[in-house]
Amino acid sequence: MSADDETLSKLMALAQHGDKRAYRQLLFECETWLKRYYARKIGAETLDDLVQETLMSLHRKRATYDAERPFLPWLAAIARYRWIDHLRKAYRKKEVAELNEEIAADPHDPAIGARLGVEKLLRLIPEKQALAIQLVKIEGLSIAEASAQSGQSESAVKVNIHRGIKRMSAAIEEG
Repeated sequence: MSADDETLSKLMALAQHGDKRAYRQLLFECETWLKRYYARKIGAETLDDLVQETLMSLHRKRATYDAERPFLPWLAAIARYRWIDHLRKAYRKKEVAELNEEIAADPHDPAIGARLGVEKLLRLIPEKQALAIQLVKIEGLSIAEASAQSGQSESAVKVNIHRGIKRMSAAIEEG
């Protein structure tokens, strides 16, 4: 089967109505298309992971697809957002690696004391609040990514960040 737009649109429409065979075929065709799409953009070592992340996004967003519209631009938009997220994560990892090199070079740097202070403050607040702050504010994950990783709803992540920062601020003011 060829991964042309008309075929993919039909498969998605069938999948939205509960046809499991059509959905399996759609995922297979999308996987093939995504591998070609990403092959020019990223290294082979992360290709499969990014394809799987994109297929999971497609799965989560499948109800938003409008069968009256072309399928491939919809899939390409999802793929583009996943690729941008991938680039952000890679950039953050690079920054963390560079920061670790700086810390190793100068163990008396004030940044180390600041990091230890933040860790001490995080231990003063409830675990869920500390986790939400760690994931979003320190590691730089999105609210949705933090929600998925922590098992908290997106609104719970937001509330835990707000309350945790408020408690940490109060602890700093108390001295």
